[in-house]
Formats: sequence, structure tokens, C-alpha cells
Amino acid sequence: MSSLFFSYSHKDEALRDRLEVHLASLKRSGAIATWHDRRITAGDSFSQRIDEHLERADIILLLISPDFLASDYCHDIEMQRALQRHAEGSARVIPVILKPCDWQHSPFSSLLAAPTDGKPITRWPDEDEAFLDVVRQIRAALPAPGSVAFDQGLPAATHAVVQPPIAGPRSSNLRLRKQFSDADRDQFIEDAFEFMGRFFENLLAELCERNASIEGRFKRIDANHFSAVIYESGKARSQCTIRLGGPFGKGISYSSDVGGSGNSWNEMLSVECDDQHQFLRCMGMSMMGNHRDQQLSHEGAAEYFWSMLIAPLQHH
Repeated sequence: MSSLFFSYSHKDEALRDRLEVHLASLKRSGAIATWHDRRITAGDSFSQRIDEHLERADIILLLISPDFLASDYCHDIEMQRALQRHAEGSARVIPVILKPCDWQHSPFSSLLAAPTDGKPITRWPDEDEAFLDVVRQIRAALPAPGSVAFDQGLPAATHAVVQPPIAGPRSSNLRLRKQFSDADRDQFIEDAFEFMGRFFENLLAELCERNASIEGRFKRIDANHFSAVIYESGKARSQCTIRLGGPFGKGISYSSDVGGSGNSWNEMLSVECDDQHQFLRCMGMSMMGNHRDQQLSHEGAAEYFWSMLIAPLQHH
């Protein structure tokens, strides 16, 4: 069994929890045992317990985000020691990019990051697909059965699996169901709408820069809706209005009618949640593929609506 250590910022705890859910199969099969600082019990020395598990870990996951890079403890203590152990060959460090940040200029930038191509997890249309990609890379990095060392040029005898001392029987199954209030849901949908507005405005500008015949127009009408129009050679080719709220309550609607009253729409997103996190789900009225069963992040929802807007130009 390989021991896996999470190095992360507490501001990213929800994403760490979600990753640990995806690691359940590896844990049940006995391939890994995970540890993070939320396992520290009252009365323990915080830094001592972290140091003990960091020194014993076979795999060290650096959960990278702006908050991780800004944390002196994460960056200067945990990450530095992790990279030392990686260089020694006594552990394997895997950077996991959670959110967009300047990680390419960090000390671990030479290491292959997960998910694929270092695309931040929060930028994937479906975050579960991103976490699955990370799990597959972790599985591939595990030592072969019977091996006690990573093959980094050192003999196997230099690395042995050391079992941490424990006071009594314990379980890693300490996750509790999270409760999301109406305020949480309102904040989530409002944040999604604001993200979508910035997303559309930026992509319209980039589309115009790349295509001389294209003109884009973004208009923030009020706090609860905006419109976007794409012109090709001066002719309006595609347009939409995106609204926060609608006839069925709280949600985000997409309408191809920029002058409509808001009572008609082509697609609607609503907030749902499981026992760990919130996400967006579409009603599935659009012809843009089957997204109805997907749990969409802010990025995924924005990509979905953008695909509806740009489709007429891609398929004519």
C-alpha cells in the first residue's frame, strides 16, 4: 500500500474533498492510504504531525491554486520538502492544478502536472471528468505490486513503507454530508452568471481578433442579463440573451431572441447539489449534445452556452 499526502490550501478544501471521493476505488482496493491535516486530532502538534506524514508519504499531491502559491506554509515548507524528497527518489510529487494560476513559473514547473496538459480542474466542462483524469494518472504512478520504491535511480532498499504510529483503530471515512443553504445556492448561481458574462465578453473579443470578417458585440443590459451578437461580414449570424432568473424561478436562461421579454428561452440552467458540492444542470432542451446528465461547473456552463451561440458559424 502506498501512502498519499495532500498538500493544499484550506480555501481549496471542497476540491480536495471531491478528489478524495474519486480516489475511493484505489483506497478500497488497498492500493493507497490518504492523509491530510484534517486528520490531526485535538492535542496533537500540528507541524509535527504534518512533518511525520510528509516524510512517510510515497506520493505527495500538490493541489495548486492561487491560494496554494500565496501560502507561505504550503509553498515554503510543504512544497520545498516534497520536491527535495522527489529529487532524492524517496517519493513522487504530482502537481494537481485546481485553478488557473502562475504555476508554470514555480519550482515544480518541470514536473508533469495533472490533469492532462495542466488544464485546471475548474476550467473543465465537467469537473468529475477532470478528477477522473487525475485519478488515472495517480494510478499509473503507483509502484508495481511488490515494489517498495519508485524507480528514480535509487536502489529499492533506500525506501521502505513505514506505517505511522496510531493510538487505536481509525478510519479514513470521516467525510460528513454538507448542507447547502438558500444563501449558498443564490451565491453559486450569481457567481456563475457573473463568470459567464466575463467569459462571453472575452471570447467575443478573441474571436474578432482571430477572424477579420467577424465582429462581436457584447452588451451588459442590467445586473441580471446581457446580450451577445456575432456578425460575419456585417451580417448578424448568431445572437443571444442570457438572463439570471426566469419564469421557473432561480436559474440562468439562454434565448436566441435578443429583444424578447424573457418569457421564451432555448435552454435553462439550475443549481443542484449532492452531499459534497454544488453544480449546474441543464434542462437538455438544446440540440448541442447530451449535457442533461452532466454536473456542470461555472466554466462548463459557460462553455455550453457559448457552443450554442457559435454553432451557426461553425456549421454553415
